[in-house]
Amino acid sequence: MTAQPVELSSSRSVSVLKHAVDASGAPSIEKRARPFEDIIRLVLLFCGIVSIFTTVGIVAVLGNEALLFLQTGLVNVVDFFTGTAWQPSGGKFGILPLLNATLMTSLAAMFVAIPLGLGAAVYLSEYATERTRASLKPVLEILAGIPTVVYGYFAVTFMTPLLQSLFGKDTVQFYNTASAGLVMGIMILPTIASMSEDALSAVPRSLREASYGLGSTKFETIAKVVLPAGLSGIIAAFIVGISRAVGETMIVAMAAGAGPNFTFNFFESAETITGHIARISGGDLSYGSIDYTSLFALGLTLFVFTLLLNLLSRYITNRFREAYQ
Repeated sequence: MTAQPVELSSSRSVSVLKHAVDASGAPSIEKRARPFEDIIRLVLLFCGIVSIFTTVGIVAVLGNEALLFLQTGLVNVVDFFTGTAWQPSGGKFGILPLLNATLMTSLAAMFVAIPLGLGAAVYLSEYATERTRASLKPVLEILAGIPTVVYGYFAVTFMTPLLQSLFGKDTVQFYNTASAGLVMGIMILPTIASMSEDALSAVPRSLREASYGLGSTKFETIAKVVLPAGLSGIIAAFIVGISRAVGETMIVAMAAGAGPNFTFNFFESAETITGHIARISGGDLSYGSIDYTSLFALGLTLFVFTLLLNLLSRYITNRFREAYQ
């Protein structure tokens, strides 16, 4: 006598089914409890809940302190986002100098990370052998494990002297956004390269073979088939890299400068949002003072900015993602 197929429905409890034979000799199916699996599920659920409440708590603290900053009456939202001077001691709270320096260092970082990261991803995905890929990819990802303070020293002791030797000491200041941004590009290079390589590797081999069958060269196949097919993942990698650069602290705090400066010259010193928070929060600040609450307003602005970048990355990934059978 053969057992009939049984359609299994999903259950909240994690269990496995085992075959048993009842008194009449007919096969039956019964559940066997797995307490260990239930414990694992509850632990994972707890981790997810903690993560969510941690994020909510951060937003609540930032929002509450930022609201206190606006309630002082010394600054309004329009002046905060359009002012070109950040001098808390003088009652000037225009975020543009800090925001401009943040964008400049991020732009310099992407100038390095995008071409090098995409080039490394294409090589690892399309040209490198399995043995070469297994050797080079771990070496590339070592860059992600270097402490950012080491990158900061590298920017001050190597990148700045290099720029000064190329463009002159009179042109390049000792603290400048260019050296900080270029070194940040090296720091985020593994992120962009790894994510882009994953996107290119996900393109089916059949598309490449179809292109070769039509007489395309390897470079033409990469440029006209593989890259367009993995474009959504590549763009998402770029946006994640920008978000990582925007939130970097130690490199810009050590190499970009320690004073708000509204300038578009990459060779001049300028303080970023994260660098300013790190510098001011390390001093003696009175709780509830205008200087103290202004840091939370800056932090909330940075949080919203990076959140929008991550949402944009998720939208692009879902909107333009190619689905293959």
